[in-house]
Amino acid sequence: MRTTLRKIGNSRGVLIPAALLAECGIQDEIDLRLEGTRLIIEPVPTTRAGWFDGYRAEDDPDAWADLPVDADSGDWQW
Repeated sequence: MRTTLRKIGNSRGVLIPAALLAECGIQDEIDLRLEGTRLIIEPVPTTRAGWFDGYRAEDDPDAWADLPVDADSGDWQW
């Protein structure tokens, strides 16, 4: 697809069609960098995205199960 640069103040801008943005997963923030003479525009990855995909609590062992019970483990009173 060919398009033109548009003057925006002292800079130039490009209108990117919504269909292209959706296909690339770009929403609001982008990562913009230069590789040689190419301008690369990528979506900013969502922080910690997918960390718990496929997580099942029943497969997660209780790390505290073997520790002894404290004498003062009952309800606290203030």
